[in-house]
Amino acid sequence: MRHQKKLNHLGRTSSHRKAMLANMASSLIKYKRITTTLAKAKVLRPYIEPLLTQSKNDSTHIRRVVFSYLQDKEAVSELFRDISVKIANRPGGYTRILKTGNRLGDNAEMCIIELVDYNENLLGTKEEKKVKTTRRRGTAKKKVSDDTASPKPVKTKTEKEVVATEEVKTEDAPAETETNTAETSEKE
Repeated sequence: MRHQKKLNHLGRTSSHRKAMLANMASSLIKYKRITTTLAKAKVLRPYIEPLLTQSKNDSTHIRRVVFSYLQDKEAVSELFRDISVKIANRPGGYTRILKTGNRLGDNAEMCIIELVDYNENLLGTKEEKKVKTTRRRGTAKKKVSDDTASPKPVKTKTEKEVVATEEVKTEDAPAETETNTAETSEKE
């Protein structure tokens, strides 16, 4: 019986499958996202997530265990140096699989598998919240603004301002007053 043996063998021998998964895992650690088939990504996820969990505890023994899976010194050093710091507070779920459609040659389902904490586009969209606007037909009702709700006090002119404005008016039109007085004197 083959109970609890759910792993997809991907049509490869055991040694070929292990080598392929080690190469894919080290590429994912180096480049933070890789494009592959959906079947390979689904097999890669349970292969790499325990390694990411173990990288939170940095010790020589854990580094050697991870190296036995990855077989790549640069990938191991980057995993313990950069990635483990970034995923330290995450309780699991370090990878994300995004389907991209089918491949043209053989119509295989393709996807992108990436490390969750390294996708700046999706992280940026979560922080920004869009304001929901509604569109309605017809005339929009005017909002009652603060100006109409509480009228501002009207400023009255002081006596000095009234006298100053009258003086300005009289200085601007003295010729008119002279002609008006001359006309009124002729009529009389």
